[in-house]
Amino acid sequence: MRNVYLDNAATTKLSPQVLDAMMPYLTEEYGNASSIYSLGSTAKAAVEKSREIIAKELNCKTSELFFTSGGSEADNWAIKGVANFLKRKGKGNHIITSKIEHHAVLHTCEYLEKDGFEVTYLDVDEEGKINPEDVKNAIKDNTILVTIMFANNEIGTIQPIKEIGKICKENNVLFHTDAVQAFGTIPIDVQDMNIDLLSLSGHKIHGPKGVGALYIRKGVRLDNLIHGGAQERGKRATTENVAGIVGLAKATELYSENRDERNKYISELRDYLLKEITEKIDYTKINGSLEDRLPNNLNVCFKFIEGESILLSLDMMGIAASSGSACTSGSLDPSHVLLAIGLPHEIAHGSLRLTLSEETTKEDCDYVVETLVEIIERLRSMSPLYEDFMRGVK
Repeated sequence: MRNVYLDNAATTKLSPQVLDAMMPYLTEEYGNASSIYSLGSTAKAAVEKSREIIAKELNCKTSELFFTSGGSEADNWAIKGVANFLKRKGKGNHIITSKIEHHAVLHTCEYLEKDGFEVTYLDVDEEGKINPEDVKNAIKDNTILVTIMFANNEIGTIQPIKEIGKICKENNVLFHTDAVQAFGTIPIDVQDMNIDLLSLSGHKIHGPKGVGALYIRKGVRLDNLIHGGAQERGKRATTENVAGIVGLAKATELYSENRDERNKYISELRDYLLKEITEKIDYTKINGSLEDRLPNNLNVCFKFIEGESILLSLDMMGIAASSGSACTSGSLDPSHVLLAIGLPHEIAHGSLRLTLSEETTKEDCDYVVETLVEIIERLRSMSPLYEDFMRGVK
């Protein structure tokens, strides 16, 4: 048995180079970045240097970038901050989002609905794509914000962000994108794409957990996140996570340097894994776009069985993966993303998400396929649904 980690969409292994960059700020350079003496000044300089690196990746000003504790915090701040500020100013109370957003966005929108906001949840097609015309048609006089994720965390589909951004700009509506899964992997230019607010996180790109950032275009007004001191220009008052910020910047730098080579390797390996699974296991369905897709993402449904059983069986064989069904959500319902792209419950329940990294090997993929073939065969042998199907019972 070998250990194979294929849940990189959930989190990634910390890069040794990132850890090396962080270590000084966890040990001898431990100063508070808001202090004026030398130890604090060194920490402050590291924070600002990190801000420059990440701002360059997004093509934004350093003054437009604010560090957070991660992507969920950045999503909450962007949506609640804009919504409450503009509603208070009498600008409107209508928000547009999609049915396949991360729960950090969906639950935030649901929370705002209880506070009197109107939210439109757009449908997606069978590949999980938003039609930009649907965004345009949903905009009303009281629309204040559109929030559409850059790439889906479950099925990997990449959205037409530039087109959506153009529509929002033409209609004077602010545009936020949750780019947690896309940042680093896909080149992002917030100017060219007309993005007003963007959320990102460190632990999806071999950086540390507990650190992220929110890009806020100059001139965009929103409520401050945390009241207190003057950190992050008074918008998020808390002592800076210097080591985490340095780690996020180093991870960003490393991803930018070898992006094309890394994406080519991972996407070719992902396609090999897809081919092997579909050729060796009957009654499977690949979810999401095969063209506009994150290079490391493979989401597949195995008919007649449930994802929880697959995951537990894989774990016993040293393979870490994930599913959109009950055991990951604590709910009896399957993934909201898979339901939104039109899958029936009985098929959506058999989902498996495999997300690769540059450390994944062909031998890993062969082991996963070999193991899956045995697991699926065993689980289907115990499935009444499969038995009925094989007997021709509809």
